[in-house]
Amino acid sequence: MDLSCFKAYDLRGRVPDQLDPELANLIGRAYVDVTGAKNVVVGYDIRLSSPDIAEALRAGLIAAGADVFDIGLCGTEQVYFATSHYGMDGGIMVTASHNPKDHNGMKLVGPESRPISSDTGLNAIRDRVREPFQDAPVLGRVKHLAVAQDYVQHLLGYIDAAALRPMKLVVNAGNGGAGAVIDALEPHLPFEFVRLHHQPDGEFPNGVPNPLLEENRAVTAQAVVREQAAMGIAWDGDYDRCFFFDETGRFIEGYYIVGLLADQFLRKAGGGKVIHDPRLTWNTLDLVRQAGGEPVESKTGHAFIKQRMRDEDAIYGGEMSAHHYFRDFAYCDSGMIPWLLVAERLCQSGQTLSSLIDARIDAYPASGEINRTIDRPAAVIEAIEHLYRNKAERISYVDGLSMEFSRWRFNLRMSNTEPVVRLNVEARGDVELMREKTAELLAQMERLNTLAA
Repeated sequence: MDLSCFKAYDLRGRVPDQLDPELANLIGRAYVDVTGAKNVVVGYDIRLSSPDIAEALRAGLIAAGADVFDIGLCGTEQVYFATSHYGMDGGIMVTASHNPKDHNGMKLVGPESRPISSDTGLNAIRDRVREPFQDAPVLGRVKHLAVAQDYVQHLLGYIDAAALRPMKLVVNAGNGGAGAVIDALEPHLPFEFVRLHHQPDGEFPNGVPNPLLEENRAVTAQAVVREQAAMGIAWDGDYDRCFFFDETGRFIEGYYIVGLLADQFLRKAGGGKVIHDPRLTWNTLDLVRQAGGEPVESKTGHAFIKQRMRDEDAIYGGEMSAHHYFRDFAYCDSGMIPWLLVAERLCQSGQTLSSLIDARIDAYPASGEINRTIDRPAAVIEAIEHLYRNKAERISYVDGLSMEFSRWRFNLRMSNTEPVVRLNVEARGDVELMREKTAELLAQMERLNTLAA
């Protein structure tokens, strides 16, 4: 049996050769066997294969004796919400997020929407799939659960509706699922929405919904300028990530949004802990401390961030990859809460998004993440450390290699899935220094890779 769809944090693969209804049924059975769950939330995204895979998954869950609470077509965060809000034993979202349209997958959680990854049950579920199954003595049942109203009210709880003012916003759902939530929120907000690629369509007629791809950004950027909107927002397919464009149509790096949201949350809460990843840090550290908060560094990845947030009782966590986590959202990531908070900030401050972000880019210019294919990544990273060690003021191995100097810093980390090294560089108020050090490191990586080969 091909079980290559089982990854470190979730399931992803091509349909039908890596994931099909038959395997989905067995995964449902194994999920109940391994977790002992009795009440399981199931939702699915807009992909053409999702309804069949979700139906087979539900059949496997009820055959194993669990009751299924079917929330239907939704985004990943609605499975997280329903699982925690209604006190379920677990939840499974059928989605492949921003992967190609012939792919699908699953994201699995346990009680309180705690992530189930390779070291917390996913490998056990994979291994159980290989063994024979018998139906439970008492089969489970499928119950339909309407979550939209409670979910929308929860989202609105993060903002002060009285502080909002009329504003034009461009929203690009990428033919994924985000459009339905915008429609549900609209009656409660004074905003005018300019909708792009709004209708869900699993054929992805306008390309796979991944706003991180530069070729996917132009349509949102151009609409912001054309419509003279206050900002643009774009989502990936299952809308657990959102991406921002300022009023000039400029794409805003996720790193600067982390600082903005941390500042906004700490203002509301009057302090607290904020979790951040190690790739780019100085802007976040600065803003969190200014707002009376305590920054806490965590290894990159949703399972690590969510666990660290629970351990620290952090109010907010953010990754530069546009994943934003919230304590009151079961420590899970949401693609809807961030844009509501940014819109609230624009209304409260009277400032433009560019004016809020420009000062932070000037203070801490950053390279953004640069990927390079490296034949022997571990050897190259070790050699880079040796080259720069004597001048470094601080070295950290929380996630890859982080080295800090008086005016600049960098992080180098290996991909978990491919021979790629990811580089991030930032400086203190000196964009030329940042560019110089980025070019210097890339040249060293290329030289060392040639030597290693």
